[in-house]
Amino acid sequence: MKELCLTSETREVCRVIFSRLDAETLVRELGGNVFLFTDEVVARLYSEWLEKALHTKIGYTMSAGEAHKDAQTLLSLLSEMAKKGCDRNTVLVAFGGGVVCDLGGLAASLYMRGIDCVFIPTSLLCDVDACIGGKTAIDFCGVKNLLGSIRLPRAVFIDPVFLRTLPRVELICGLGEIVKHAALCPSLFQKLCAQDDLFDLDFLSSLLPENVVFKAGIVERDLKDKGQRQCLNLGHTTAHALELSEGGLSHGACVLCGIVFEAELAKKYLACDADYLDCLESLCRRILPISLEGLDVAKAAHLARMDKKNAGEKISCIVPTKRGEWARLELAPKQYEEDLLAIRSRL
Repeated sequence: MKELCLTSETREVCRVIFSRLDAETLVRELGGNVFLFTDEVVARLYSEWLEKALHTKIGYTMSAGEAHKDAQTLLSLLSEMAKKGCDRNTVLVAFGGGVVCDLGGLAASLYMRGIDCVFIPTSLLCDVDACIGGKTAIDFCGVKNLLGSIRLPRAVFIDPVFLRTLPRVELICGLGEIVKHAALCPSLFQKLCAQDDLFDLDFLSSLLPENVVFKAGIVERDLKDKGQRQCLNLGHTTAHALELSEGGLSHGACVLCGIVFEAELAKKYLACDADYLDCLESLCRRILPISLEGLDVAKAAHLARMDKKNAGEKISCIVPTKRGEWARLELAPKQYEEDLLAIRSRL
């Protein structure tokens, strides 16, 4: 078992534990007053094992997918917690991917002004990104993650065995965030570029600790997202806009597209290492399941005006510039749209 302790400036502690999960470990760590929360896909695969391990039934099962990361699901979860008599000693166990952990973490932060939450991630995206850092949220009024809070979970259990049941689209989701981290972490970038099969599960499992340690280190220095932590939004202004405009395109695929578009913006406007950015874009294209030419970037540019990272009336992007380096780029909305259209036409 490998354990990472993340201590924030607010003196909260988040323990990230890499291990093969078993009933004894879970019972010892969680205690008996547990409320289990998951989605219908994860419940179908693992509910029997989890309920047997913790000697309790799943408390609430949400419909799977980003479309259900909304206020209605949040209120339904909170209502079920109240009906089942959850109190301040209850631990909410969010068992699933990024949507489950985002929504479950927010519910835990709201219920009785805050109860403990534990994450058991089952997706690559959640392993490397969503379960680390305490950002919880739901989508609201057509804007991704508009309502949320920052509250670290009591513990996170990461077991690579769950990767074995993931379809390729879910691996792409996780790889989008891994590539984002690689744009900020030279050693991780080197490992990805040297790997022939980026979908090899043993390779992906081997990357989990480095990804978690890298992100946790940034979070520890800037829990409230006021400075350095903003680098973790690299590629995400365009990515979030594309996620809303394209509908069925996964978050990870949108992140990869966002990195490509914003790397091109960096080439145009900032002092940067063009050869490195070419390599970063090539890495994204090795994973992407789609062509960029079919993307509705005009619609995405309009939606980007609502991004919470914006400064005043300008679109704010966190862009890669050199190996391990980033910068904030602010553009007028019209210029941003024109640039996205020009980039799409030549890629």
